[in-house]
Amino acid sequence: MSVSPLHNAPQSKESEMMVLGCMLSNVNALNIGADSLNPLDFYFPEHRMIFEILQSAYRQDKPSDLLLTSEELKRQDKLQAIGGIAYLNTLIGYAGTSAYIEEYCEVIKSKAVLRRMISTCKEIEKVALEEPDDVYVSLDEAQAKFFAISQTAASTTWQHIKDILSGNKSVLKIPFLKELQEKQEKFKIHGKEELALEGLPSLFLDLDKLIGGLGKSNLFILAARPAMGKTALALNIAENICFKLNLPVGIFSLEMTADQLVHRLICSQSEIESAKIKQGSLTGHEYQKVVGAVHQMQKGQMVIDDHPGLKISDIRVRARRMKEAHKIEILIIDYLQLISGTTSKSSGDNRQNEISEISRLLKTLARELDIPIICLSQLSRKVEERPGHRPMMSDLRESGSIEQDADCVMFLLRREYYDPYDKPGQAELIVAKNRHGGVGTVNLTFRKEITQFANYVGPAITDTPTKGSKPDPFSAFSPR
Repeated sequence: MSVSPLHNAPQSKESEMMVLGCMLSNVNALNIGADSLNPLDFYFPEHRMIFEILQSAYRQDKPSDLLLTSEELKRQDKLQAIGGIAYLNTLIGYAGTSAYIEEYCEVIKSKAVLRRMISTCKEIEKVALEEPDDVYVSLDEAQAKFFAISQTAASTTWQHIKDILSGNKSVLKIPFLKELQEKQEKFKIHGKEELALEGLPSLFLDLDKLIGGLGKSNLFILAARPAMGKTALALNIAENICFKLNLPVGIFSLEMTADQLVHRLICSQSEIESAKIKQGSLTGHEYQKVVGAVHQMQKGQMVIDDHPGLKISDIRVRARRMKEAHKIEILIIDYLQLISGTTSKSSGDNRQNEISEISRLLKTLARELDIPIICLSQLSRKVEERPGHRPMMSDLRESGSIEQDADCVMFLLRREYYDPYDKPGQAELIVAKNRHGGVGTVNLTFRKEITQFANYVGPAITDTPTKGSKPDPFSAFSPR
């Protein structure tokens, strides 16, 4: 983004002169300056011209001093524009007054960020005054511009391996060897049973072991046929994180209202059937369980946005607000096919392109907010026609780009949906893709009356049957 000169713009001429003088007279300073800055960080045009020459020499691994720089400026017919060789001599005179080039580079960068902010504000003001047709698309673009500035200001384009190993730029901010020692100590105490999760725990133990938790900046797709229970499972993960781990959770519900979601949460938390709560036909004990669940839920931080028909640009804007206002640690979206793209047309190939855009922007959003995003998705009817009804990647509706953009794709299957006698009370969560770990199937218990999934314990281990006796053939289907 080019930045035009601004009246009374933030700038530091002395800092720019210091850095250029050091780069002209010292090879190490040349390396630091050329790596840390870019031409647009300099406010004064003559300084920008000189820096471009110096940075070009650095990238081509060529020497650069007063004479070579002046010759290159002369060749490009820019020597007089920068004030001649006399001005280069002036800059070298500045170099002798400071040995702190890194600090002066930071001053230059901070002034450049302020100028970009001012320039971006002017661009946004111009767009706003033109009264665009879609205000929320413009708002999303404005936020993206400021986010781009913050990303540029906050990080460099590279990281040295020693900075990561020393902990200076690692995620945990501790040296790798110290982190490894802590893991060893933890392993000695707890053994293999204590899994060190890299991501946020869902508290579905087998799932956490398989995928290592819900990793930050990852996009998770949870897909199933209608009425299979994908909303219930997503809500169960949300309530585990919110009410058991005491972490803020954000939910976009494009299908159900906030009241309906809260009703489901109350049923799950109190373990009381939905019909009884709706009718009010509760015993005294059941009523007390509901009261206790409601009081406990009021302590949690769960933010629900149930506005229907949201565009992907609306979700991005509102999600950023959620993150800023409520510090959410995970975002759940129900569901993908109800999200509209940035364009109004939604048929045929246009809809496939739209879904591709939506999945790509959701992955970008997960990285921007640095939180896991679980997005629910419908599966095509091909599942119904297949023997065994086991979902596949190709069953994801409307776009193959969903599986490409997602870090993890999970399918939910309850066999009793098709056959009441086939594993009643049990569900399978199939991890079909996992960019950062293994794939496989996780068994879950499903309590239909309160729409709740739970960890599956498996059949109880009984004594060896006596001769002539027969084990119960349905014992393995009963959830514990």
